[in-house]
Amino acid sequence: MPSAEIITIGTEILLGEIVDTNTRHIARVLRNMGVDLYRTITIGDNTQRIADAIRHSMERAEIVITTGGLGPTVDDPTREAVARALGVETEFREDLWEQVVEVISRYGRKPSENQRRQAYVPQGAIAIKNPVGTAPCFIVERPQVHGAERSLNDPERAHREDELEDVVEQRKESVIISLPGVPNEMEYILHESIVPYLQKRFNLHEIIKIRILHCSGLGEGMIDEKIADLETLSNPTVGLAAHTGVVDIRIAAKAKNEAEADRMIAAIERDVRERLGEVVFGADEDTLADAALNAVAARGWTLTAIESGLDGLLARKIPHAVSVTNLQSSNLMEALRAARLEAKADVALGIVANVAERTADFGLILPRGEKTHHITYGGPPRSVQRWAVNLALDWLRRRAMESEAV
Repeated sequence: MPSAEIITIGTEILLGEIVDTNTRHIARVLRNMGVDLYRTITIGDNTQRIADAIRHSMERAEIVITTGGLGPTVDDPTREAVARALGVETEFREDLWEQVVEVISRYGRKPSENQRRQAYVPQGAIAIKNPVGTAPCFIVERPQVHGAERSLNDPERAHREDELEDVVEQRKESVIISLPGVPNEMEYILHESIVPYLQKRFNLHEIIKIRILHCSGLGEGMIDEKIADLETLSNPTVGLAAHTGVVDIRIAAKAKNEAEADRMIAAIERDVRERLGEVVFGADEDTLADAALNAVAARGWTLTAIESGLDGLLARKIPHAVSVTNLQSSNLMEALRAARLEAKADVALGIVANVAERTADFGLILPRGEKTHHITYGGPPRSVQRWAVNLALDWLRRRAMESEAV
């Protein structure tokens, strides 16, 4: 099974001016093809640094994918960087120039001289047409080369090879695929041209399938203690990702087909759910708000809610929730009783959050009684609101699931 690395190119990404969405998209495509992605890296528009990154990736991975830097300007250095990494020159391709001219002519314009740069590719590259943009893409296939194959009889050649030692002594057969940085162009070419190429080139018949279990009510450390042995498995793999008030458990299976992957994942999921019980509130696209609302609906209850200090976060998750300005914690239950009475609801949930003090007060009125809860948050103030809402929703969910909710 081949491994891959992704190199995203663009100084604007390093400066935080734009968000790199290409890496996420490519990673998911590779995952679904059964390709192991081990590294991703972002490099600014510097030819030498890009070339160095490509050389190092070639040593480790069979598939190296770059995005960005294929435009017509001086600060679009990917073509030159790939050529430098491989120890070759770039060459002008008349057929690529015709493609560039054709695309630009669609807009009633003539190409400028600097746009000829887009018709250059590293020597020996396989050109990939870009029907949705002006920058052609390319693939360079690099056969496996051993250090022992270096020529010692030609001093001049040996000197050149010393300069290209990283290239000559690479350990793996590899392909370098250079795609545009514009997301819609990259995605189109990836799916239409690159995926079929990789499937044929590497005889890809396996898939990697992911299942995400969502948990609330236990921290990452406590969940880790309960499933630590599962996290040492090699296939499927199990990993944790902590969010504010929610912990995700990722189960990833590699198999020859989807049915086999599903069976592998299902066995691990059953084990996790047996160990964690109601801590697991859903999977994949399920949300904590939906889990809480479903638990309330399963009891046949109607629900209302009030919030203060949350900037409408709870109101966006619970229908008919009301935002109250500057509600004091000491007045929460009184306001909650009034809201419940006005809405003629069976259940009422209330939250008062104090971002500055990183605290929150909860109130919950159920058909058989009232509950209050005060909590303090140890994380950054910017996360207080999301944390408070998630904990309150989980509290509501759990109380609704109890056989005698009081």
